[in-house]
Amino acid sequence: MKALTLGASLRSTTRRKGARALRHAGKIPANIYGKSAQAQNLEVEAKAFGDLVHTAHTEIILVDLTIAGDPRPSRLALVQDVQHHPLDGRVLHVDFHEVKPDERVSIRVPVETTGDCKGVKAGGTLEHVLLKVRVRALPKDLPDQLLVDVTDLDVGKSIHLGQITPPAGVELLGNKDVTVLACAAPVAAEAETPAAGVAGTEAKQPEMIKEKKAEEGAKPDDKKAGKK
Repeated sequence: MKALTLGASLRSTTRRKGARALRHAGKIPANIYGKSAQAQNLEVEAKAFGDLVHTAHTEIILVDLTIAGDPRPSRLALVQDVQHHPLDGRVLHVDFHEVKPDERVSIRVPVETTGDCKGVKAGGTLEHVLLKVRVRALPKDLPDQLLVDVTDLDVGKSIHLGQITPPAGVELLGNKDVTVLACAAPVAAEAETPAAGVAGTEAKQPEMIKEKKAEEGAKPDDKKAGKK
């Protein structure tokens, strides 16, 4: 994954009023944290961050963060979390997770498919059982998505995590037997057979109950007839 350049500055204001003033000035409050350094308060230009997200075209963003006024001006980090305004969608806050170039990190990446599914052509439905999977790699090798070829996936079949070949330098984490993708049979075909079986059962059941009640109801009459 290629790192995108982003500028930032150290932030001295941490209270709500200070954060509100930053946003009015066209800036976004941010934090950076990691294993090798203490967490710091930052601020980034809202337009610059918006351009960065637009350029990335993915939710997994690796940045080469240049921090003005910091003893370590250049920091490699992942965009860990972005908080948006619930009404207008404005970015309110950003968290950066600092990583080392030679340190393997784990993230969750979305699963995407490629190829024309054989089972879908036969009338089945392709199901994404897992929307994301966890991977581990060096920052430069981190994928923004995991592509899975579903060309040979037939109706009633599935693809498990252990059957997926990850990109070079990437390790898939988790239970290798878990289902990631599946091709389900057409719903109409599955529903017809049980419905027919239920209908047949219901047709016979009332007749049997009726006969049983008739036999039970005849006993009191027989006793009365004997007494007379």
